[in-house]
Amino acid sequence: MDGNSSGAATATNFKDELNGDPNTPAIDTLCIDTIRTLSMDAVQKANSGHPGTPMALAPVAYTLWQQFLRYDPDQPNWPNRDRFVLSNGHASMLLYSLLHLAGVKDEARKDADLAVTLDDIKAFRQLGSKCPGHPEHGHTLGVETTTGPLGQGCGNSVGMAMASKWLAAHFNKPGFELFGFNVYTLCGDGDMMEGISSEAASLAGHLMLGNLCWIYDNNTITIEGHTELAFSDDVAARFKGYGWNVLHVGDANDTGRLAEAYKTANEHNEAPTMIVVNSQIGYGAPHKQNTAAAHGEALGVEEIRLAKRHYGWPEDAEFLVPDGVTDHFDAVMGERGHKLQGDWTDLLKAYRAKYPALAEELDLMQHGELPKGWDKDLPVFPADEKGMATRESSGKVINAVAKNYPWMIGGSADLSPSTKTNLTFDGSGSFEAGKYGGRNLHFGIREHAMGSVSNGLALCNLRAYGSTFLIFSDYMKPPMRLSALMELPTIFIFTHDSIGVGEDGPTHQPVEQLLTLRGVPGMVTLRPADANEVVEAWKVIGGLTKQPASLVLSRQPMPTLDRTVFAHASGVSKGAYVLADAKPGTPEVILIGTGSEVSLCVEVYEALKAEGVAVRVVSMPSWELFEQQDQAYRESVLPPSVSARVSVEAGSTLGWDRYVGSGGAVVGMHTFGGSAPIKALMSKFGFTSEKVLAAAKQVMAKAKESAK
Repeated sequence: MDGNSSGAATATNFKDELNGDPNTPAIDTLCIDTIRTLSMDAVQKANSGHPGTPMALAPVAYTLWQQFLRYDPDQPNWPNRDRFVLSNGHASMLLYSLLHLAGVKDEARKDADLAVTLDDIKAFRQLGSKCPGHPEHGHTLGVETTTGPLGQGCGNSVGMAMASKWLAAHFNKPGFELFGFNVYTLCGDGDMMEGISSEAASLAGHLMLGNLCWIYDNNTITIEGHTELAFSDDVAARFKGYGWNVLHVGDANDTGRLAEAYKTANEHNEAPTMIVVNSQIGYGAPHKQNTAAAHGEALGVEEIRLAKRHYGWPEDAEFLVPDGVTDHFDAVMGERGHKLQGDWTDLLKAYRAKYPALAEELDLMQHGELPKGWDKDLPVFPADEKGMATRESSGKVINAVAKNYPWMIGGSADLSPSTKTNLTFDGSGSFEAGKYGGRNLHFGIREHAMGSVSNGLALCNLRAYGSTFLIFSDYMKPPMRLSALMELPTIFIFTHDSIGVGEDGPTHQPVEQLLTLRGVPGMVTLRPADANEVVEAWKVIGGLTKQPASLVLSRQPMPTLDRTVFAHASGVSKGAYVLADAKPGTPEVILIGTGSEVSLCVEVYEALKAEGVAVRVVSMPSWELFEQQDQAYRESVLPPSVSARVSVEAGSTLGWDRYVGSGGAVVGMHTFGGSAPIKALMSKFGFTSEKVLAAAKQVMAKAKESAK
């Protein structure tokens, strides 16, 4: 017996046909029903979860994994493996059962050889288990991406398919087909309703990603009941309109028809494929099959007994893995994967001898390391009172970085002329249908999908970036949050960072967005003050391996500070640094600014300095980096003895009290902006030297009064 079993369960003493399909051998039936029963038992033991979809889709997933998925359970991170994405992540027990039965190995585990053990499954949804409620990339080996928020996995899968195409264009040579993996995505009615899946599908169809296959579980059930309550789309027609190849399987239990559909999808190279599969949620549970009751709660002990009776399963057995099941996975899927991975490894060895430079690139990319000399061409910007917008300087820096960083790839949501993210060096090119070697991505006006696709690219070890206006980061919050949760070094570039947008008005003027970015655990947000701070910000971003970054840039020009007078911009790496001190020793007042408001702080600094005040200017481009410094450094920048502090930032004031304290003042936005030229807006909302100077004098007076 494998695992915890009851009775002498083998392939020969279970029923020999699956739901009326006599072509399904007994051992395949046994494997499918093992997936179903493990899922039911795990959810019941946890008294929490979603049993119905794993029960319905067990034949769908099993047929794919056992007959088609190019995957080596012994080497689950093999670079050219096919990717399996469970976008409807609430059906997580389907994936955990597959990982366990396929024998996926995790050599890094200290307590087990398998990525998912039977004990892990028994601890489904419990603290510390490798089987959390929704699949988490980085927590459970074999989980390709974190899913749960519906539609995100769909977007990730498009990024993965794009990565496969780009990797093939970049690395493959005649006789050396290193890359060409397929991406399979299980998705449901909820995925189809979420707008992100439409954006992602539209982009995939446009790019003719023939290596992408979505399997749509058309079970017509959501939490509230049947989908007819709110959803009547002709999904097949919609996807045909996107340019997809659409196939139908009328019964999820028809493994023969499923195999035909997968085979057809693999042969159709000119477009992505959607396979519409009709299933019955909670299949086999007599009272809950095809009802919302099978979706988001345990079936109950008696209903599980009846479902097991329907399968011909020992009714009292729990977490039963019959003899022969894991052996069958190993003999078919495992054997195929071992051979494919072994052949690939041999091919890579020969490739190293013939193309050593490319092989070195591949090694660095797979290990998340930087290419040698990636920062050798970074510009140094001379002092300039007029200066330039930080979006302009960033455009120069990103081109200097990317030409020496061969696997950096990205673009914008139709805004590259404004975000300055277009790569212009020789050979950069555009990633287009049939021409997949370009480095410039054109996402179209699809911010939702852009973030998710960028994460999919990053999951394949490309250094991906996406850009848009800061106000539209609202559209991208879910994938940005997931990038941090997955510890992906995805780069998000945001321009038009404040009311400095001017005449476009409050609909395009971010106020609370900086606060939103800073609120994401693990996200590094950088708002540089001038061109040389932009350079240093990119150095920080380049070195991130497990954290996403948000680079926040201005539309309007700002002075390039004279670094022979002011401190070197390398202080950006510490999140905040002393830009200027009027006098040595402890200052009387500290002015703290970010981005375009640092130059305003400098103006006030000069005025106070002329009055003989011991004033300090602190540039604080990144709260997160500053908080990572030790207490001694933080206190050297912001001495606790100095209560007279003023922060200046053209955004929400929330959070700044942690840096200015009860004795300080915060100059920021308390309302939305307005439509007017920038000078008029800055005056109206108090971003003037007069307003900041008055605030500085007020806090100094308050500090003196308190000291009496």
